Amino acid sequence: MGTTGGTAESGRRVGRPRADRRPASGLAPRDELLVAAAELFTSLGYAATSTRAVAERAGMRQASMYHYVSGKEELLAELLESTVTPSLAYARELLADDRVPAESRLWELCRADVEVLCGGTHNLGGLYLLPEVRAERFAGFHAVRAELKDAYRQLIAATVAGGALAKSELDLRTDLLFGLIEGVILVHRSDPERPVSAFAEATADAALRIVGVRDRHPAGS
Repeated sequence: MGTTGGTAESGRRVGRPRADRRPASGLAPRDELLVAAAELFTSLGYAATSTRAVAERAGMRQASMYHYVSGKEELLAELLESTVTPSLAYARELLADDRVPAESRLWELCRADVEVLCGGTHNLGGLYLLPEVRAERFAGFHAVRAELKDAYRQLIAATVAGGALAKSELDLRTDLLFGLIEGVILVHRSDPERPVSAFAEATADAALRIVGVRDRHPAGS
């Protein structure tokens, strides 16, 4: 007699197949979910991505996902913060290093920030453009982003050109410079084959022009 209905050939796993499951990565389950969410949010769109799709892409059941995260919003919040916290940490280092001219430190922060925003496997900077990001749930991201913007303001004020600006003008230049940095997300999206380093250096050069700095290595520095 053959085997009864619920059995299968030796060694075969019984159960619902996982659609588009990636090979085992060795990542912790929460990190697997973040990687899956980054891939799906940037390729399909946040609104079009279901929690089930994220779970299956990470190789787990939807119910299991909730052991690690509360849902899509938590994943999006963490991905957003991951685009800001490295730049903020670097900005703090640069602010503390007054041995280097402020012009050079400002240029370096601009360059590094664009590398973070546009680098990586997925264009996470593009998530800034989501209307959902304006919600209160993402207050943590906005707080970190505001601190980074203030670090830019302090570096601008420390330059020779920035130090001569009135407060209202300093605020305006900071807004323009910060807008330029984040605006590179759109330019990079339209020209993804161009090296991120090229965007980063050109943007840093343009940022100094906004401040009124002609040379990131001032004479006598």
